[in-house]
Amino acid sequence: MDAAFIQSRIDATKLQIAAYEDATLALAQDGIQSYKLDTGQSIQNVTKLDLKNLNATIDSLYNRLATLEARLNGTGTKIGVPGW
Repeated sequence: MDAAFIQSRIDATKLQIAAYEDATLALAQDGIQSYKLDTGQSIQNVTKLDLKNLNATIDSLYNRLATLEARLNGTGTKIGVPGW
C-alpha cells in the first residue's frame, strides 16, 4: 500500500473516532436520551443503551488507527504472549 492511501485511511479513522467519542460524551450528559451519530459513512440514532457498543467500537477504531500508523511509519505492531 502506498503512503497516501494509508494516510487517507488514518484521517478517516480519526474522524470516526471523533464522531463516536462525541456521541458517548453527549449521551453521558443528564437529560440526553438519544443522539444522532453521523460518522460520515452512515447516520444512526443511538441511545444510552448503546454506550457499551459505542465504547467497544471506539476501542476497535483506536486499534485500527495504531495499526495504520505503524504501517505508515514502517514500524510493526507486536502482540505480547505471556511467558507462563
